[in-house]
Amino acid sequence: MSLGQTHMRKALFLPFFGQFADKRLAKSRQVWYGLIIAEMSAVSGQARKGSEKMLDIFDILGPVMVGPSSSHTAGAVRIGNMARALLGGQPVKADIALHGSFAETGQGHGTDKALVAGLLGMRPDDLDIPRSFEIAEERGLEFYIHPVQLRDAHPNTAILTVEDADGKKLTVQGVSIGGGRIRVDKINGVDVNFTGAYNTLVVHHQDVAGELSRITNELAVGGVNIANMSLCRSRKGGDVLTIIEMDQKLEPSMVKRIRSLYAVHDVTYYEKEDA
Repeated sequence: MSLGQTHMRKALFLPFFGQFADKRLAKSRQVWYGLIIAEMSAVSGQARKGSEKMLDIFDILGPVMVGPSSSHTAGAVRIGNMARALLGGQPVKADIALHGSFAETGQGHGTDKALVAGLLGMRPDDLDIPRSFEIAEERGLEFYIHPVQLRDAHPNTAILTVEDADGKKLTVQGVSIGGGRIRVDKINGVDVNFTGAYNTLVVHHQDVAGELSRITNELAVGGVNIANMSLCRSRKGGDVLTIIEMDQKLEPSMVKRIRSLYAVHDVTYYEKEDA
């Protein structure tokens, strides 16, 4: 068969497949994950013999996604989703600054469309990701994408400054670290470090005695277990940003109770993706 005939077959086959992709995606996930788990058992067994490092599912295959690159596409969608969640809803304006590899090759890999898709609430496997610019226009999301040069930053870094219809603004600096995984490095210029692998509560509050205890007590009363916690404060008695990663999901009523505490200024909540 000639090269031209091969390309023609591909051209005829792909549109045909596309009609059924969305219907079969969920089923194909089950099949693939079953095969992957079996493969992971074998590979992880070999890894334990030669090394203490344990492999996870992303080391074997990477995420189920739409797009050519887990770092530039799946990770970018999750960064956009994180910014949307931390803002507390759909943004109407977004300034998207791309650093390093994101800026240099991001357009070809669909990073720009993936970030906008995340801001619209799409998941990495959403078949509408290539149409995210059009959908953004339909939903009234204005966005501006441009390069930026940062010092000592990961090459797959994006800074998203988003604003909702009420004028609330938020700036998130996120990094795609590979395999579709992300890390948040800054919120409104404050250094943080969390990944979205857990349900995450971000509490902006005053540095007063007992406030952290009151926040964690609300979680304990609700039966929520804390996996990781960190806090950053500007100065003694000043503003504090507390990051709490949790094993359980939070009910809206619990977020509301924490928001009503004496010294709390604002609360945002990120709910991790279901597997």
